[in-house]
Amino acid sequence: MDQITQTRINVVEKGIEMLAANLTVGTWGNISCRVPGKNYIAITPTGMSYDMLVPEDIVVLDLSGNTISGARKPSIEVPLHLAIYNAREDVQAIVHTHSAYATAMASARKEIPGAVEDLVQIVGGNVRVNEYALPGTEQLGINTVKAMEGRNAVLLANHGMLGAGRDLDEAFRVCQVVEKGAQIALLAQLMGGVVELSQDDIDGMRNFYLQGYGQNKE
Repeated sequence: MDQITQTRINVVEKGIEMLAANLTVGTWGNISCRVPGKNYIAITPTGMSYDMLVPEDIVVLDLSGNTISGARKPSIEVPLHLAIYNAREDVQAIVHTHSAYATAMASARKEIPGAVEDLVQIVGGNVRVNEYALPGTEQLGINTVKAMEGRNAVLLANHGMLGAGRDLDEAFRVCQVVEKGAQIALLAQLMGGVVELSQDDIDGMRNFYLQGYGQNKE
């Protein structure tokens, strides 16, 4: 199986997972992934239900936004995804969700503090809110890249959240952890407020996650 076909399959499967995990509803949100060995990305089409997609529905673009393969119209958020991929060589996959707690924080334009260990490990610290821009615009991409500096997640003001990772599994896991972190932050406020971790502790846990977490690969 060629890399484009496998990447399309992976994106379809992750869309089904996103729905099952209640990280979005309907056709909102989007998913993309770099195609290994090529300067291409595969991205979900606009306005199509995730549980109805087949691999051929996934659109393959180059990093300038030109269609390489696929007859569907790609997600409106192509400029957002391309801005991140072109600015961040470390990002291999992006999952954009409209999950309830993270979107509540984004709508209040309140960052998720770096107070939970798994959050700071996988994200790199607090989850900032970008400056608002209309969906589908290049300005949204510019604002998002800025807010994501040193981070693998961002709250999109009045919109939702976005997670990035070294592969689709990690990007999806970022979204799950951020959603949980948003819920915890809101609950902690009811008990007197959030106590944030120190920057030294955040840096230590982030480095451990990147360098030592998980099983050794032989």
